[in-house]
Amino acid sequence: MEQTIEILNVREAAEHRRSIRTFTGHTIPREDLNEILRLTGLAPSAFNLQPWRFVIVETPEAREKLARSAYHQRQVLSAPTVLILYTDMQDTLEHVEETFHPGMDQEQRERARATITGAFAGRTDAEREALGAEQGNIALGYLLLEAEGLGYQTSPMLGFDPEAVKRSFDLPEHVRIPALVAIGRGAEEGFPHHRHPVSRIVRAA
Repeated sequence: MEQTIEILNVREAAEHRRSIRTFTGHTIPREDLNEILRLTGLAPSAFNLQPWRFVIVETPEAREKLARSAYHQRQVLSAPTVLILYTDMQDTLEHVEETFHPGMDQEQRERARATITGAFAGRTDAEREALGAEQGNIALGYLLLEAEGLGYQTSPMLGFDPEAVKRSFDLPEHVRIPALVAIGRGAEEGFPHHRHPVSRIVRAA
């Protein structure tokens, strides 16, 4: 019998989320995954550029290929789905008109284009891609909470060879990969939270 999953609010998802490395065999229905990614796409970004992109890695062969680039972390093979979160500022800026709100008139569109062009004109390609990756980390936070809120557990991974991942999945050389994210139904509880109190991480200016 299919398990009934309680939908969590943002506070509950944040308090409940753990990094899980062992998953059950339950696959993720595509409608659930699409909803998680749709909600992730609501993350804020500078100039509304939304430079994040995703590769959905699901087949055993694809996950095995990814595992070789991710130091054989067990969650890559245990999870039914692993997401490659990457950012592509070159593609974003080449198609910047896609980020303009449909309610903008032509004058507003031209003004927005000029503002964005001016903001990035003095930066190198590497600097532009680095800024895109910073925006990708905002999307990563959304992704982890949205997945937890819809009843799925995750494990964000920074331990991987980004160049090997790009080669294996035909990604352009210039893109950045902020994280890999294993996602599925957790088969373990994960470690209890042990976090600094607010007084340790906050000070008044």
